[in-house]
Amino acid sequence: MSNVAKSKIWTVIAASSAGTLIEWYDFYIFGSLATIISTQFFPKGDTVVNLMLTLATFATGFVVRPFGALFFGRLGDLIGRKYTFLVTLLIMGVATTAIGLLPNYEQIGIFAPILLLILRLLQGLALGGEYGGAATYVAEHAPEGTRGFYTSFIQTTATLGLFVSLGVILASRQIIGEEGFAQWGWRVPFLLSIILVIISVVIRRKLHESPVFQEMKASGKASTSPLRDSFMNPENRRLVIIALVGATAGQGVVWYTGQFYALYYLQTVLKVPFVTSNTIIATALVIATPFFVFWGWLSDKIGRKNIMMAGCLIAAISWIPIYKLMAVYSGYNAADPMTPLHDPDTMMLTFLVFIQVFFVTMVYGPIAAFLVELFPTHIRYTSMSLPYHIGNGVFGGLVPLIGTYFVDRTGNILAGLYYPIGIALMTFVLGSLLIKEKKKI
Repeated sequence: MSNVAKSKIWTVIAASSAGTLIEWYDFYIFGSLATIISTQFFPKGDTVVNLMLTLATFATGFVVRPFGALFFGRLGDLIGRKYTFLVTLLIMGVATTAIGLLPNYEQIGIFAPILLLILRLLQGLALGGEYGGAATYVAEHAPEGTRGFYTSFIQTTATLGLFVSLGVILASRQIIGEEGFAQWGWRVPFLLSIILVIISVVIRRKLHESPVFQEMKASGKASTSPLRDSFMNPENRRLVIIALVGATAGQGVVWYTGQFYALYYLQTVLKVPFVTSNTIIATALVIATPFFVFWGWLSDKIGRKNIMMAGCLIAAISWIPIYKLMAVYSGYNAADPMTPLHDPDTMMLTFLVFIQVFFVTMVYGPIAAFLVELFPTHIRYTSMSLPYHIGNGVFGGLVPLIGTYFVDRTGNILAGLYYPIGIALMTFVLGSLLIKEKKKI
């Protein structure tokens, strides 16, 4: 690849990653602030019930993502990658900023949670169309043999988006103060979104359409009905199912267990203070992020399948020991959870979360290249987006809600892990059996 070509691919990656990072930031502010949002948009009462209502609202954004994948994926295959993910970025930015302006329950009553739900649904629809477009756009600029490496930079954006959301939240809380942040300062991270979105839109407008898509359109090979071609064709439908149960479902639960459920476990089960728990997660994310690129690069050398399957298996058999150790090092007191046995050992807790995020990098680093290569160009955006967003949005996105529910109902602090363990093992078995590694990567 020439120096000019290298310069171009890095420009594409930078512009695509910036927008995708901002969309993830917007999407995850809600989850990062769930414990505070639960006090703002629902009637005062049982704090656990209110948190679960907030997590249910959070989960709707995940559940609706497949519908966004279908709608925007179709547009991306019909009119192009660039313009479609510009639209999704604008929708996400407007919805996120609106949450920061939304009156709370005391001000408008039942309309507060209803409007919050509507805005969360818009966020989910937008994200459903963003990821497939960005991953496809980068992959279609990358030369054969390097897709794993170059698309892995898109894979870092989800984790970095969560990190940025935590960083902005912690900084806002420190500047405004704990009391002010709980009352009104929580709105600041949402309102900042509009500035980030404007910057990203300006950058993305300068991009050109994917050369692979342009060539396909010029040759008259573009699909006129991407939905029909993706899901009515038996062979392609089989690939969609394999991608879901054999890759993205397990990848989704590993992702959300290692990052979001770990945060809720620290805060709501182990009672680790808000700032301490967020700092632990943010530090672990920064340390682990380079491994997304490492596994993407390695997948170009040895293949995608074995890395992803190993990540699912190792995570499934390691979670219970890891979460037991998290309880020990947090000072968790089973007899009186509100009175810890000792101060949290932040270094050990950060290490234990880092291990979980390391598992995330194994399953997530190669997944974009795997999905892009699985489907033909003319229906790629549509076909890869659906299994990705069902795997992540439904299977993965429900991890915090299901985990919190199981812990509350059973009284067993490890019960929240049973669901992700089951899904990760399912993906390991089915993926090992059904996925055929490409001979030529």
